[in-house]
Amino acid sequence: MPPQPERASGPPRWAAVLNRISWTALPDAAPGRGVPLHSVIDLHKGLTGPVVLALMLALGVFTVPAWTYLALHGSYGVIWVIKDRTFPDRQWQRRVRWTGAVATWAFLSLYWIAPAILLLGTAGAVDLGAWDPAGPPWLAAAIALYALGLVLMVGADAQKNLTLAARSGREGGTGAGLITTGFFARTRHPNYLGEMLIYGGFALVVDHWLPWAVLAGVWGLFFVPNMLAIDASLSRYPEYEAWRTRTGFLLPRIGGRGGAVDAGRERGDAPSGRSGTGPDTGPGP
Repeated sequence: MPPQPERASGPPRWAAVLNRISWTALPDAAPGRGVPLHSVIDLHKGLTGPVVLALMLALGVFTVPAWTYLALHGSYGVIWVIKDRTFPDRQWQRRVRWTGAVATWAFLSLYWIAPAILLLGTAGAVDLGAWDPAGPPWLAAAIALYALGLVLMVGADAQKNLTLAARSGREGGTGAGLITTGFFARTRHPNYLGEMLIYGGFALVVDHWLPWAVLAGVWGLFFVPNMLAIDASLSRYPEYEAWRTRTGFLLPRIGGRGGAVDAGRERGDAPSGRSGTGPDTGPGP
């Protein structure tokens, strides 16, 4: 008989409070009513490219940083939609009330501050002082960050969701357990790390403090509390402590030997039954 999960220890109180608040903003809708959360997220992310291109055309901004930003953030939106349609994340499949849909849209719109600053500042529509967008070396760094982050985020989400589906079907259960191999062998939250690298690349193109401030707020108020809540939930599994000692919380732990224990469940196992990066709590999307 496989070892039974133990009682999980809770996350730090501050993290539990922030995590609860973020999910309280997304109340479940009555059966058959409301809107699928993933549809709101997919629509917003899918529109990012057209919105940025429309703003470029309206302002007449066709600089290398502008085209680079369009290529990066626009392609990310398309890739996200493909990812959701190919191996959907269960946490985004729930239906929420319209208030939750509006809250999700508003949250995701914070990510549009970066292209707005880049294009409005370049066009001279807003005074950003001595600001200049990123030059070639920083653009190269942004592209590299984006590519690395995309591999981590998509790869980890694919491993997590496909493993969950396979285990649930094979064992007729919930698929609960730990994912300790592959992308999860050296870091416990590779999908979050990937998301942070992706948006860090976008902010690097803009090279202004405000996008970084937005990201710091999202990461500190949503990502970190959710990751701590997930770790606390997973701590009930007997294999957790061994996995924790050989992995990093966010950054991969280099050296030693990667884990090869069970595969099962990571981000989809938050105490509330919801996990991830927030209303994109994303890996607020």
